[in-house]
Amino acid sequence: SGPEHWHENYPLAKGDNQSPIEINSKEVQHDSSLSSWHASYDPDAAKTILNNGRTCRVVFDDSFDRSVLRGGPLLEVYRLRQLHLHWGSSDDHGSEHVIDGVKYAAELHMVHWNPKHGNFAGALREPDGVAVVGIFLKVGKTPKPEIKRILQAIDNIKTKGKEAPFPHFDPSILFPKSRDYWTYHGSFTTPPCEECITWILLREPIEVSSDQMAKLRSLSKNGENEPESPLVDNWRPPQPVKGRIVKASFK
Repeated sequence: SGPEHWHENYPLAKGDNQSPIEINSKEVQHDSSLSSWHASYDPDAAKTILNNGRTCRVVFDDSFDRSVLRGGPLLEVYRLRQLHLHWGSSDDHGSEHVIDGVKYAAELHMVHWNPKHGNFAGALREPDGVAVVGIFLKVGKTPKPEIKRILQAIDNIKTKGKEAPFPHFDPSILFPKSRDYWTYHGSFTTPPCEECITWILLREPIEVSSDQMAKLRSLSKNGENEPESPLVDNWRPPQPVKGRIVKASFK
């Protein structure tokens, strides 16, 4: 049932615009017309945190333009719907995108959708339907205190299907200092792998501690009354680039 079999049930998984990819700095094109991106998030839009057996997800109210992303490669305003993480079974891997051969310990995805398509399901069918900000997590000596809030809540959602209230959270505190990014057209990294995403991948990672990573790995991908099975390695390996150009906002 691993990623190499997804295309048997989800043919799009073998499409021409799949994600993640490996980014090779030598092949990236600097695009001076790329502006900076801006997020304005309402902390009160945060609703719940949940373990769906595949990841840890924070869900936001997206019923109106409450928490939005604009600018950069985007032509419209996109609404924040959820954020989730991908991580490994040890600190030396776990990110989905790979940068010049480097894998990070984890990757955080902030998923936004374009309300001109009516609803989230409609946005999934359009090439400009979704925008994802990707942030790398690396293990270091000075962990970012802001990630603590998510990790503290993990004790309440240890097993698959568990959900807990997660009020008053501003996800923009998770952004690194630098706004530099790479951008390309790609897909969701989980089935059915819809090719509707403008990726905004931030160059600068944020730091977490090894203990914080261990906390993520304490989640179980099984339900409460099932044998404990650690939720780890929920990343998809890099997919063929197939001629796509990755652009950079920086030189």
